[in-house]
Amino acid sequence: MTGTAIGILGGSGLYHMEGLEHIQETRVDTPFGTPSDVILTGVLGGTRVAFLARHGRGHHLLPSEIPYRANIHALKQLGVRYLLSFSAVGSLQEQIAPLDFVVPDQYIDLTKHRQSTFFGAGVVAHVAMANPVCEATSEVLTRAAASVLPGDRPRLHRVGTYVCIEGPQFSTLAESNWYRSLGASVIGMTNMPEAKLAREAQMAYASLAMVTDYDCWHPREPGVTAELAIANLAANSARAQGVAREAIRLLAAERPASPAHAALRSGLVTPMDGIPDGFRPTLEVLLR
Repeated sequence: MTGTAIGILGGSGLYHMEGLEHIQETRVDTPFGTPSDVILTGVLGGTRVAFLARHGRGHHLLPSEIPYRANIHALKQLGVRYLLSFSAVGSLQEQIAPLDFVVPDQYIDLTKHRQSTFFGAGVVAHVAMANPVCEATSEVLTRAAASVLPGDRPRLHRVGTYVCIEGPQFSTLAESNWYRSLGASVIGMTNMPEAKLAREAQMAYASLAMVTDYDCWHPREPGVTAELAIANLAANSARAQGVAREAIRLLAAERPASPAHAALRSGLVTPMDGIPDGFRPTLEVLLR
């Protein structure tokens, strides 16, 4: 289903897209291997959508095992221009409580072992990452979340800094306090290098972070465990589905312009006549 302009990356607790009709399981090959799972393509409210479970259906991939490059490249092959990412996070600030939602506008990448670029092997690109999410797409996602969340609780935080760690272990207390000292709002394990690769693929990327816990820094709250995180994810999953549906509706109606759609115009350094033949098919997909 090429020409599917809106993509959804579902994280922990969001393994399918409710209401998706005329579903096809689409297998996409990429120069970077196979994606996390088959991509589910279909129609939601009259809009063509591509959905990919980041950890695979059944949640069988560690954060560092996720084939980030294959995921983003496969979605771009299908025509995705707006990419909405949903992920579970821990809170690093008192005012951001479990079950709250955050729309990050900044990232700190502390991952160590992940391939974070499509480029290399004779081709150089340096895309701008000062503003790592698409402002227009984030604004749409924020409006969608505001319309779905019921009153004062859970709260929606319209900006925040997401620190991404390698995992799969949760933080030590010393680490958690260090991240707080950096001014980070939430902590997770999956939005990097996802956001970097989306920018290289000229996608307008925005993320909704679903808070499950206070990591381990809070003196009066229990430290994060997988059991606690999963329980709170279950409580938030219906709201996340509602936010996704409304964001898709708004994006389909508005199709906001985004600087991300031309990120390689100034980011690609190697002249086109110097691109190795073997890399040209990959670059052609990224430039679409």
